[in-house]
Amino acid sequence: MKTVLRQILAVAVVLVTYTGYANERLEVQSTYNTLEKGNRISVSDAKGEVIYSGRINNNENITSLYDFTQLKDGIYRVEVNKAFEIEINAMTVKDGVVTFLEDFKEKIFKPVFRFENYKVLISKLALDSDEMTIELYYENNLIHKENVKGKEILNRVYQLDKSLQGNYRAVITSNARVYIENFRL
Repeated sequence: MKTVLRQILAVAVVLVTYTGYANERLEVQSTYNTLEKGNRISVSDAKGEVIYSGRINNNENITSLYDFTQLKDGIYRVEVNKAFEIEINAMTVKDGVVTFLEDFKEKIFKPVFRFENYKVLISKLALDSDEMTIELYYENNLIHKENVKGKEILNRVYQLDKSLQGNYRAVITSNARVYIENFRL
């Protein structure tokens, strides 16, 4: 009798659990399901209005960060801004079901800045764009501007005047985006 009662109880628990999961309507399939601490994420609607933006505080799954099922039906753009690249993906929401569109993936490589011995080294992978514009400022005054074109890697090294101590800014424009790096000598 106890065995039959345990089996009925076990079946009831399984059915209740199964019914609880039957209401789950999230279908997230993405190449960047896992986000790393320090990354930034933004979600924008079809009009380009940002509806969510934030910094990732822990290594976590994209579905635990934001409940996409609560969005209105439509197409959304998700950007994950990492240290050296930006991953962009599109997703649709229809009746609470979220689907990432793998055909609309894009990866933008960001420029990398280094400073050594009064030199500014700027490099960028040219896999997504074969040109960039570099502007160097000293104390908010433009001191150099150059358009750089290349095939695989865009590199530039600039020697700065040791006698000009102060605030500098490098402004890079590429992929219709602007990247700014402030530094002091």
